[in-house]
Amino acid sequence: MEARGLTASLPMYDFSEIRDATDALWQGIAHHLEAEGLEDVPQHLVHDQPLKTLWLDPSLLFSQCCGYDIVHSFKERLQVLATPRFVAPGCVGIDYVSVIVVPEDSPYQDVLDMRDTVAVINGPESHSGVNALFGLVAPCSSEGKFFSEIKISGSHATSLAIVQKGEADVAAIDCITYALLQRYRPKALDETRQLGFTYPAPTPPYVTRSDVDPSIVERMKNALMKAFTDPALASSRESLLLEGVETQSANVYRRISSGFKHDLTAR
Repeated sequence: MEARGLTASLPMYDFSEIRDATDALWQGIAHHLEAEGLEDVPQHLVHDQPLKTLWLDPSLLFSQCCGYDIVHSFKERLQVLATPRFVAPGCVGIDYVSVIVVPEDSPYQDVLDMRDTVAVINGPESHSGVNALFGLVAPCSSEGKFFSEIKISGSHATSLAIVQKGEADVAAIDCITYALLQRYRPKALDETRQLGFTYPAPTPPYVTRSDVDPSIVERMKNALMKAFTDPALASSRESLLLEGVETQSANVYRRISSGFKHDLTAR
């Protein structure tokens, strides 16, 4: 156990197939945090815990959250350290999109034609699975409603499985998740096809608690920049589709807080 019980997590893309790479990346980040003079840096990531448990932990030092969380439920709890750049179809700079996925035999060619169909989302506070999708259909919605039913799956991978089974007509899948599944779990995409893409938004940020001292925050940002240019971590970054990182504030996520409204109540 760490001396002060500090914790670290990287829960957003924590697939079992790449957990070794995720852990190795953290080991490198932890090394650079220590080189910046931080004490009691967690040596291991916390895995397989509910997101809210991770982000509400008073001993949290480092994590990654959805952009929606940083401008809504956790805006007073978490602060942005940096925004990662990924190498995946749909990623440009610090932006990413969601892939609109339908069954392979779906007759639809445009999500705007899918009124009164069944959608599946990963969770009600997800940008990539909910806000991005509703941002597309909002112009054709009636009193905040477009789909006849909204199912909640709990994860992008489960949403894909539900679409595969024909139990939902459409889902929006984070393009980074989609690319990781395509590489490491290709059968997860069987019997589905891409219908299109959502509007771009900043990728899920690396965060720390909002009450962390500003001087420590600056050292954490320095450590991240060094970790993302460290040749020893190149293999881990490649496995995770990570290209780089840019230090940002929460201001870049305001695009998520405006223009994306939804009503999850079925007709």
